[in-house]
Formats: sequence, C-alpha cells, structure tokens
Amino acid sequence: MKTAEMMRTYPAEINLDRDLLARTVETLVACSQACTACADACLSEDMVAELRKCIRSNLDCADICDTTARVLSRHTGYDANITRTMLQACGQACRSCGEQCEAHAEHHEHCRVCAEACRACEQACNDLLAAVG
Repeated sequence: MKTAEMMRTYPAEINLDRDLLARTVETLVACSQACTACADACLSEDMVAELRKCIRSNLDCADICDTTARVLSRHTGYDANITRTMLQACGQACRSCGEQCEAHAEHHEHCRVCAEACRACEQACNDLLAAVG
C-alpha cells in the first residue's frame, strides 16, 4: 500500500507504530469515500426528504475523516493533543453516521455498506487513540 510505503519513507522518528498509522489513514479514506457515495445514493432515493439527517451525517463524517487522515499524515512538529482531539472527533462522527445509516440499512443497501465502513473507522480511530495514550 502506498500509505504504508510513504510512512516508511519518513526520515525522522514517528512515535507511533507506522503500520497502525498507515492502516488508520487508509480506513479513514475508505470511510470518507463510503460516506460520500452513500450521501449521493441517498439523494437518488425517492424518499430523499426522509434521508436528510443521514445525508448530513454522511457529509460531516466524510469531511472529518478526510481532515483526520491529512492530520495523521503529517509528522513534522507533531502535537499529540491535536491527534487525540481529531481521533476523538472522528470516532464520534463515525459513530453518529453509523447509527444514522443503520437506521436505514434495512431498506437501503448503500446505508448498510456505509454503516459497516463507519464502524470499522470508529474502531480504527479508537485503536490509534489507545496507542497515542
């Protein structure tokens, strides 16, 4: 994977497991993509008005995942407090979005897939958060 390859090329010390960090970034990017696609699919449903909150959660989660992935990809002048805060916010966004999507998963396959991506991302954020301490 390119993320892990890039993490291995960083010339200075990284105080976190580089493979765990790379997996987390990849999970964040995958979740962002799933949320963006789910929001778009929701907009194509006949009952789009009933999916407004889900769409909003999807878009918020996608943006937060993207930003968190970018922050985790930077290590020069590292600030553990920012990393912790980003991971906490991202975990919460994934939890909220996952709950929204699960509420619609029985009727919309895209929501089921998105909910799974959100759960995996929430877990990845929590795992990295535990490593940050």
